[in-house]
Amino acid sequence: MAPRLVVIITAIVFLLLAEALPTTAEQCNARDEGCRDKAESLKLKVIAIFSILVTSVIGVSIPLFSRSVPALRPDRDLFVLVKAFASGVILATGYMHVLPDSFEDLTSECLPERPWRKFPFTTFIAMLSAVLTLVVDSYSISFFKKKLAATTANANGSASLEAGERKEVEVCGHGHGHGHDVPAHADANIVDAGQLLRFRVVAQVLELGIVVHSVVIGLSMGASMNPCTIRPLIAAICFHQMFEGMGLGGSILQAEYGMKVKAIMVFFFSITTPLGIVLGIALSNVYSDTNSKSLIVEGVLNAISAGLLNYMALVELLAPDFMGSKIQGSTKIMALAFVAVLLGAGGMSVMAIWA
Repeated sequence: MAPRLVVIITAIVFLLLAEALPTTAEQCNARDEGCRDKAESLKLKVIAIFSILVTSVIGVSIPLFSRSVPALRPDRDLFVLVKAFASGVILATGYMHVLPDSFEDLTSECLPERPWRKFPFTTFIAMLSAVLTLVVDSYSISFFKKKLAATTANANGSASLEAGERKEVEVCGHGHGHGHDVPAHADANIVDAGQLLRFRVVAQVLELGIVVHSVVIGLSMGASMNPCTIRPLIAAICFHQMFEGMGLGGSILQAEYGMKVKAIMVFFFSITTPLGIVLGIALSNVYSDTNSKSLIVEGVLNAISAGLLNYMALVELLAPDFMGSKIQGSTKIMALAFVAVLLGAGGMSVMAIWA
């Protein structure tokens, strides 16, 4: 769980350093404060902390208790459709919420025209983030596969490690050639462990991307003194966290973690936005969302998060499912899964109106 804690601390430190550094001469004028009311804003923020916390817990926990409902077990068709819906939510979160926020920050009039409005920093950083996620994903899978194969070979007293690795790559490798047939004599333990390993990597990396954005949006709300802005944001973020939590919860469920690890992951997801709001309240006297350094730090963090979320949604969540035997084996399920993705992505896109 250390990586998530490091990301949260790093994001907070960056934002604090942005305020500690001296401001440049090109400080943007404050935005419209016609609705400014500190007391009313604080009341709404307290409501937001508890409501967002509750909806986050509910959203991420729903998939974790789905096994008590026979129709929602991972081997059933309905689970495939629910996961497709949740994956659409994650995809829209990256494209429709996080990426536009980064564009808005890094092309703000509060920043110098050169270089910020002369070069597309948002898409460049998001691209690098996606590639870096691929690198981390690839190396981590490779490392743990070798470790897994070696452990299995030692346990079985087998000298044919190379053959065992070939079987594992055919079954568990993340390619798009899904037409490989599993040999009858394939080691079932390696197959199951390899698939479980991928599910766990997906769950960990996905939560990292969500955590970064959650801290940023919480901080922005906590620092705002405008109740006219905060009021609609509470409802939008609550729905956002619930559906996003469903997507993350589905990944955690497939990762087959123990109860302790599940609880820790649920805790980190649920607490980051409220934590960001609390931090924003504490920094409200010094933090300004029109400060040039704050805009740069927020914009960069959002771009990184967008690249990570978009990669995870397309490469790790949607592609394996739609290319897998479950959906490929039924035209009806495939069509319904596409509809589920569009509903999830469309619903999340509509929420961008109020976000």
